[in-house]
Amino acid sequence: MDSVIVTSPIYNKRTKRTPGIIHILRLYTICYLLYTIYMKYIDIHSHLGFEDYGVDRAHVIKRMINHKVGTIAVGADYQSSVEAVRVTEEFEHIWACIGMHPTQISEERFDENKYEELIKHPRVVAVGECGLEYFKLTGDIEKIKINQREDFIKQINLALKYNKPLMLHIRDGEKRGEAYEDAYSILKDYKGKIKGDVHFFAGSLDWAKRFIDLGFTISFTGLITYIKDFDKIIKTVPLESLQAETDAPYVTPVPYRGQRNEPAYVIEVYKKIAEIRGEDPEGVRLQLLANAKRVFGI
Repeated sequence: MDSVIVTSPIYNKRTKRTPGIIHILRLYTICYLLYTIYMKYIDIHSHLGFEDYGVDRAHVIKRMINHKVGTIAVGADYQSSVEAVRVTEEFEHIWACIGMHPTQISEERFDENKYEELIKHPRVVAVGECGLEYFKLTGDIEKIKINQREDFIKQINLALKYNKPLMLHIRDGEKRGEAYEDAYSILKDYKGKIKGDVHFFAGSLDWAKRFIDLGFTISFTGLITYIKDFDKIIKTVPLESLQAETDAPYVTPVPYRGQRNEPAYVIEVYKKIAEIRGEDPEGVRLQLLANAKRVFGI
């Protein structure tokens, strides 16, 4: 439903009184508040806890409320995971995903004990973003890959322990498909035990099908509003396997390109997915909303 209606008898049989104007105004105020916080869209991946929003986060959240958008604030290391949890306290429809991005291993290694304290927070709905990042690696590349895989497995095990889905980050380097192959080879041993989303999917149709077969959804950002590279995948895979995200503050969609991205702009991604698939926008909206709720339990 797209609105919340509260009904109340005008005549109170118990007190034999008709409610006064103050009572009626309060009732309508409650109805309005319930309507304004009703969520029509979920941006499953933003970095709302990042410093990029330090000055005007309240205004960004207000625009989310106005457009009935919720989001999952995603951490990239321990400190940003702490901030992701903290920002959930600012609006009912913000949830947190805690974990360590694979590029952060040069700065810190994944510490299960520290993240285990965070995952107990009731607003934490996922672990990540975690996975493998092979783009423009320098130095001891094989050692870096080994470290990434080790920390990835640690985060999978944390997610399993607390029955949380994964927010996956997978990005190839020069060899196309290598990161997806390595991530898949790790995750296939957990088939049926773990679920989640392949964030900012940039693989092939074949890889999309294989990760979907493992029980994952794949998500797309505002990138699809100005390039057509992923149109075939979006048209081909089941709508039940798709998600929409912003990855804000990055990859701002048309018509906001050139500006800092924010969760409210996920509406453009919803609309574009419907356009690419040639399907009813409202039907697509409802299904994408249901997908996010199903995978992340929100």
